[in-house]
Amino acid sequence: MEKNKLLPVSVADQPPKSQSYARRILSATFFVCLTLYAIKQLFREVVPHSHHRGLPDGVASKASCVQVPPLYPPVNDVKIGEMWEYIQTPAFRNASIVRHSGAVKIPTESFDNMGEVGEDKRWDIMYQFADYLEATFPRMHSDLKVEKVNTHGLLYTWQGSDESLKPLILMAHQDVVPVPASTVDAWTHPPFSGHYDGKFIWGRGASDCKNQLIAVMETIELFLAAGYEPKRTIVMSFGFDEEISGRRGAGHLAGFLHDRHGNNGVAAIVDEGAGFSTAWDQVFAIPGVGEKGYTDVYITVRMNGGHSSIPTDHTGIGVMSELVTMIEAEQYPTYLADENPMLGLLECGASHAPTFPKKLKKLLRKHSTKSQCKAKPDELALEAAKLGGRPVKYLMQTSQAVDVIEGGVKVNALPERTMVTVNHRINIGDTAETVFSHLTSLAKPVAEKYNLTLHAFDGTKEAASSISMYPSENTLEVAPVTPTNVDTITPYAILAGTTRAVYGDHIIVSPGMMTGNTDTRYYWPLTKHIFRYGPGYDPTWDKGLGNVHTVDERISVDNHLGMVKWFTLFVRNMDEAQLE
Repeated sequence: MEKNKLLPVSVADQPPKSQSYARRILSATFFVCLTLYAIKQLFREVVPHSHHRGLPDGVASKASCVQVPPLYPPVNDVKIGEMWEYIQTPAFRNASIVRHSGAVKIPTESFDNMGEVGEDKRWDIMYQFADYLEATFPRMHSDLKVEKVNTHGLLYTWQGSDESLKPLILMAHQDVVPVPASTVDAWTHPPFSGHYDGKFIWGRGASDCKNQLIAVMETIELFLAAGYEPKRTIVMSFGFDEEISGRRGAGHLAGFLHDRHGNNGVAAIVDEGAGFSTAWDQVFAIPGVGEKGYTDVYITVRMNGGHSSIPTDHTGIGVMSELVTMIEAEQYPTYLADENPMLGLLECGASHAPTFPKKLKKLLRKHSTKSQCKAKPDELALEAAKLGGRPVKYLMQTSQAVDVIEGGVKVNALPERTMVTVNHRINIGDTAETVFSHLTSLAKPVAEKYNLTLHAFDGTKEAASSISMYPSENTLEVAPVTPTNVDTITPYAILAGTTRAVYGDHIIVSPGMMTGNTDTRYYWPLTKHIFRYGPGYDPTWDKGLGNVHTVDERISVDNHLGMVKWFTLFVRNMDEAQLE
């Protein structure tokens, strides 16, 4: 294909007829989390192909890491077969490049200091993006129920024929992190050019996460063009401020959907997240089924001022520095709670990988947090952290980072107010209270030493002659962990079987863990089956997340097309599933 001949073919057009769906699909083999590059390959295991209703009986297992066979929906519609064939064609590839590139060209940046919707004009770019989606995916906007929540939140509902089936929610976000003006010259191609170089689409949002949003919409548009009628209702929910915690977008969308569907009223949710990596000589697919908690803690030291020519022995900055030094000197323990998905990933490595470290396997056999003394070091977690480095370590440890400091206003005046912000990502097994208690224990002797009153998480934000500590409003406890059993037909089993159908049965699907937080933080009451998963994969480009949040963000077109194929099978597999 010549890269300068990209024809904007609409997915609404009738796809061309081709070979049978069954014959072609049987031959198809095709941080997110921040830790994907820390894991090294697994070994090849081949299990038999399986059709949908045979899932529980066809699983293959080695020890505790059960692998679901490739899962295909039944072939019962000629147009759906032709649709699958069309996705494989150069015509669809060219059209998809144009669609995704066009989305990247719209600079839907969200900034930390954004004002409210309707007041801050920087939100208005979202109108342009919504117009682009409507022009690019006309069937979705004419055939589905389209609702706008808090002005820019986009909600598409495709009503299924069987109201007894819980709906499926597919998520993504419209916004992207800003591109600092000082970094524009460092980009190989301009950050909002959507440039296609024959392999990659370049630009901010190309891989975080307009690729997932466009892939979902391409899938649904294709289904509508093929006349597909789902039994299970499908909901597409697209926030617009995920990069600044999602309060205005997903926060409103989730509440809207909760009012409509209620507690546990949704079958499953798929949002952006972890994807594929290699470890111990084999490819892993690592959907994020867990997510760390979050809290920022603000610490303020208030002390008397005065002229710097007759200073006190310790200024507020000095006292704060002493406290910060103590905080950084005492890290939280590294340990694996039984519910931590990282434990499942290690079990998959031990079960399937010929080069899995022998010491790690030995420690894994005897690991049990339930019988382990809290004061005793977790040798398994420490060994895994030693081998995997910081990215792996922080899947098993509450992190702390002193990220912001303010103090003093003039060189000849003693500082009266000094403030720091400490960011925490909370480990599974810990709570926000774990953080608060730890910081209180460190601050107490410092306050006593300098005759300051300690206000630790008592509601007092600042007071004279004091050390005050209080959490941010967006404090978030550790997310509920998604069930990953595959002994029955579960959403995780459907996800795993779909992944192996699209990419090949050599893929090992394992539970994954997110160090960051996605928009799903607002959706917890809707379902216990939440997957933070980027299902696109390009075996020729296994370099993590494609420079997200930094210079030269990009996505390979093969990765994007794999995502379309995955959603195509996943939607149909979920529609056929008799979930337990």
